[in-house]
Amino acid sequence: MKKRIAVLTGAGVSAESGLGTYRDNGGLWDNYDPMVVASAEGWARNPALVLDFYNMQREKLREVKPNEAHRLIAELEKDYTVDVITQNVDNLHERAGSTHVVHLHGEATKIRPENTCNDYDGYSEKYVVDVGYGAVHLGDKAPNGAQYRPHIVFFGEAVPKIERAVELVSQADIVLIVGTSLQVYPAAGLYRYARAEAPIYLIDPADVTLYDKRVKHIRKVATEGMKEFVGMLK
Repeated sequence: MKKRIAVLTGAGVSAESGLGTYRDNGGLWDNYDPMVVASAEGWARNPALVLDFYNMQREKLREVKPNEAHRLIAELEKDYTVDVITQNVDNLHERAGSTHVVHLHGEATKIRPENTCNDYDGYSEKYVVDVGYGAVHLGDKAPNGAQYRPHIVFFGEAVPKIERAVELVSQADIVLIVGTSLQVYPAAGLYRYARAEAPIYLIDPADVTLYDKRVKHIRKVATEGMKEFVGMLK
């Protein structure tokens, strides 16, 4: 039976593809207030602005390609059962070939009726629609008459897939963290569910504080760090 690797990824894994990070200097939140364009309150206040913001994100996503870090993560599937748990809303892991990706914070290329995928329907994704890189505007209605909204977990909303993520991390033989500053909860605490005997690797050039002596910190950007990690597995 193949060993299992749980890979936790953040914005740093997509940065080398040309997608900006969020919290670093010059990151996306330096230019846009997340409470305006990516929160439940922002959506209620000005849905047209939020739709325009994610239209822009999809257009940017159309222009970029997976980088070597994405490809190396996908190639781990040759020898391991790999569960990618990502905070990213882009589709670069899938485009690189990863076959099991859990998107904690939603997916930029998908939309849903604003009155679905909530506590009332058990966060069912039954009505989620993949629009690719197309634009969505105010007045674009679902068959049930509701306005379409981004299939994104806004600030102030529950993270419905966190329980599945916890389960996958707790089953892993190896936990790999790539390109995340571990500042956004509940995702930031996922590594704590690793089994006592499971090694934990962190790939990030920045100082990241993890209160676990098992963690081996590879202080490199995602592409170079993944090369080193793959070498360590041999």
